Amino acid sequence: MPPRKVSDTAGAEPRRSGRLASQPAPPPAEAKPKAPKKRSAEALDETKDAESSAPKKAKADEKAGTAEHEEPAAPALTKIEIGDSLPSLVLKNEKGEDLQIAELAAEKGVILFLVPKADTPGCTNQACGFRDSYPDFTSSNFTVYCLSADSPTAQSKWQTKKELPYPLISDPKRILIAALGAGDGGKTKRSHFIFEKGGKLVEKKLPVSPADSPKLALEFAKNHVQ
Repeated sequence: MPPRKVSDTAGAEPRRSGRLASQPAPPPAEAKPKAPKKRSAEALDETKDAESSAPKKAKADEKAGTAEHEEPAAPALTKIEIGDSLPSLVLKNEKGEDLQIAELAAEKGVILFLVPKADTPGCTNQACGFRDSYPDFTSSNFTVYCLSADSPTAQSKWQTKKELPYPLISDPKRILIAALGAGDGGKTKRSHFIFEKGGKLVEKKLPVSPADSPKLALEFAKNHVQ
């Protein structure tokens, strides 16, 4: 019996269907984004500390910059005693206008009454006492001024509210207040000081009650010959 012939195509690679070969190859799979690494508790704490300290540092830098541009403190005046004159010093009145203190008594005597804080009960009592007796002071050739560490704005509001007829002097750094001996650890002692025409100090009451201040000042003004 003759041997069986082996087909020439037995070892050949099978043909792909033309239909399959014509299809495009599938796109490569996209790489999945890697999950961010978890930060350690220590690293998170460091970040929080840095973020919280940034505003504090900015404020500190701002404060330091402001301090560099602050005006130097005004020099203290020599203490004013009986017989001394009004000092050369410029302060603001309730309108924000400059007042030369040394010139206040150029034409008349001057009464400075000092209050701890504008528009408070005791200070209002004292201020209204000088208001009610104001014509008597002027007829005795004295002008009246209220002196305090309040701002001109606060003084102006108080003046309008209580219809105070005299000017108010703002001394926020308590320069004149301290020179008169009425400065008390950042506060003002209730008191009054009387300067005759020309500016010489002739009378002072320190401390004094709100009700007594205008009465005692007027009694002295009526009896003092200038």
